[in-house]
Amino acid sequence: MNTPAEAEAYWTAVQGRIISAPFPQEDKDSARVGHEGRFGEEGEFPDFNRDLDGEGMFWMRVTNEDFPASERFACEWRLFWVDFSESPPVDALVVSGETLAALAWEQTRVPDTELSLNPDAVQTVNLATWVWLDGDRFAPVSVRASLDGYGIWAETTARPVAMRLDAGTGDAVLHPSGGRCGMRGASVGEPYARGRAGEDPPCGVTYLRSTHQAGSYRLSATVTWEVTWRDHAGAGGTLPDGVVDGGTDVTVREVQAIVR
Repeated sequence: MNTPAEAEAYWTAVQGRIISAPFPQEDKDSARVGHEGRFGEEGEFPDFNRDLDGEGMFWMRVTNEDFPASERFACEWRLFWVDFSESPPVDALVVSGETLAALAWEQTRVPDTELSLNPDAVQTVNLATWVWLDGDRFAPVSVRASLDGYGIWAETTARPVAMRLDAGTGDAVLHPSGGRCGMRGASVGEPYARGRAGEDPPCGVTYLRSTHQAGSYRLSATVTWEVTWRDHAGAGGTLPDGVVDGGTDVTVREVQAIVR
């Protein structure tokens, strides 16, 4: 949490607020004695451990305000010093690789699900719409959380593994059946290429009814990102998948022809 200088600034400010607050004098005296016993010349951390500046840091409880009170205060309050050359004490709630992995997971940000289509404008009844995601934007995303000075770190890596399509109407055929499009190399789906109009796309949809009455269909897609982690000690595992929704409104026309 704090270097010696930061600890001095923090605890001096805390002491000042207590002394200036309208507390009973006995409470103020108790706070003064406690402060002296912790940071005084004969205290636990004389002069805020200034002589150890650069060799370690002060540790103390940190609570996540998004958690219920019973969980926030499961770890008892205490202040202690850990040299950079030492490992933090073994404790169920002391920061570990797994704790840092959870923090990195929380801070992981992946691209929005933006679909590429062909045809890219109005769709046509009974003509397959090819759907894909830009492979350059959907590369793995890694985030590392660390405790500087202690060599303690954990890194999460999110990888896109699949996309599920929803045509927005029951009058459509999904490709593949069920609408789950897997990874193809570094991308999801495949761009349309000239000469493949008669093929079913590896990822896409064929609309069977126009939108002249519905206005448009909402073609939606959900991309699943698989998340794994590893840490400084060689430990690792999986974390909950990330799920990112996206989509676009499509207009479908019906082309009629007269054969003579």
